[in-house]
Amino acid sequence: MLARVNPPGLFDPTPFGYAQAVAAPAGARLALVSGQGGADATGALPSGFEDQLAGAFANLRAALTGLGASPGDVLKLTLFVVDHDMPKLGAITSAVVATFGAALPAQSLVPVPRLVLVGMLVEVEAVVALP
Repeated sequence: MLARVNPPGLFDPTPFGYAQAVAAPAGARLALVSGQGGADATGALPSGFEDQLAGAFANLRAALTGLGASPGDVLKLTLFVVDHDMPKLGAITSAVVATFGAALPAQSLVPVPRLVLVGMLVEVEAVVALP
């Protein structure tokens, strides 16, 4: 089981959908999930941020399933967001909480001016402790 820690003296990030630190159990194998955008299996990319965010998290879940893992096995998320603002942070928090529930990962959000594909607005990558 992963150890999720929000130590005294640090801000409690739980309402924002992440933990300050997460440790894998001894002997766990780690897997890295490449950045997942909101494109579907054909490569089609929705135009809106929230649709791309939903697609990115669906693609993350598919990658986890392919590894034999689940959202509860994620140690850390990194999100890259084009033109980050507070409404996008709210949508991200909702997506993270819907995906992870109480098993919140550590998380970094990196505002960026552009991602690899024209029109791509969000990308999510993960570090996973394999069960």
